[in-house]
Amino acid sequence: MKLIGSLTSPYVRKVRIVFLEKKVDVDLEIDNVWAADTKITQSNPLGKVPCLILDDGEAIYDSRVIAEYADALSPVSKLIPADNRERATVKTWEALADGVLDASILARLEMTWKPEDQRSSAWIDRQTEKIQNSLRQMSELLGGNAWCHSNQMTLADISVGCALGYLLFRFPNIKWQAQYPNLDRLYEKLLQRSSFIETEPPKA
Repeated sequence: MKLIGSLTSPYVRKVRIVFLEKKVDVDLEIDNVWAADTKITQSNPLGKVPCLILDDGEAIYDSRVIAEYADALSPVSKLIPADNRERATVKTWEALADGVLDASILARLEMTWKPEDQRSSAWIDRQTEKIQNSLRQMSELLGGNAWCHSNQMTLADISVGCALGYLLFRFPNIKWQAQYPNLDRLYEKLLQRSSFIETEPPKA
């Protein structure tokens, strides 16, 4: 299998972590979707990463679909519960974390793609509000628990960890660590795992 992605995309990082936790080998093919010579649309007409190319050539996207597919490939480290209610809870956590990423990227594009005099501060504020609301909800849901769901790491924790890591990477001005110490404890615990260490985005 081949995973098309980038080293800085938090969505790609999420599925890379899933594959590592599942101990399933997948080749990473780097592609810059913003470059003129990108080839991603040959595999995903939406022009987004990650995109998983199966051995028979079929393409699977987006990150939520790939993560669920990967979790079923190996019995190691079951990340999505089989029980329907528990499964929905974990997937809701994933949706919440992905929503933080969606809002973050929309705000970043507004700030980096447009000249300063054409940027919409109202749009950036709207996305920032989504991020803040979601962080507050994450903290309330986590409470004093060691993990987002149940007594072991699931896809919920991976998704949250990738979202928190992306905020530190691109939005260090959002001081979520001081505001939500329980999220910080979870994040620091995740950072000790080899899957998170191996997928840390480049600093430059």
